Amino acid sequence: ADPTKPTEKPVPYIGIQLVTIPEFQAIGTQVGKFFSGALTGQQTVDAALTAAQTTTEREMKRAGYPK
Repeated sequence: ADPTKPTEKPVPYIGIQLVTIPEFQAIGTQVGKFFSGALTGQQTVDAALTAAQTTTEREMKRAGYPK
């Protein structure tokens, strides 16, 4: 993949959204749940962002990153 041209048609951003580590899918699922909670009013956006960051940092440390 070319991060400077991530799609066939032009897009207003650079980058691709795939990290080839085993933890990527689980982190994405959990973060999605936090954001869903914010969208449905179960928690604030700030709370969802904080929870997502905390969870991601914890899982990355648990997995031994950076390697």
